[in-house]
Amino acid sequence: MYAIIVTGGKQYKVEAGQAVYVEKLNVEAGEKVTFDQVVFVGGDTPKIGTPTVAGATVTGTVEKQGLEKKVVTFKYKAKKGQHTKKGHRQPYTKVVVDAINA
Repeated sequence: MYAIIVTGGKQYKVEAGQAVYVEKLNVEAGEKVTFDQVVFVGGDTPKIGTPTVAGATVTGTVEKQGLEKKVVTFKYKAKKGQHTKKGHRQPYTKVVVDAINA
């Protein structure tokens, strides 16, 4: 059985036992988290939400919080001696899916 959840403005296809990296959530490592915006539940009898499946939830455990690899941007103006270098590291939360309740 799998489900499609919405969190952080993105959709993720998840299965029980799977680790998924989502946008940063304000919870500590080791805590339980519940996703109630379930758009689709697949299996023997699929359920399609309009826009979400009523009563369906996905529960998981937060494994860790972290930062992704640095993305470097570099801009310059030719022949002017002007350049700008910036870096960005996007925060994420790693969640291990425990159960899909449909």
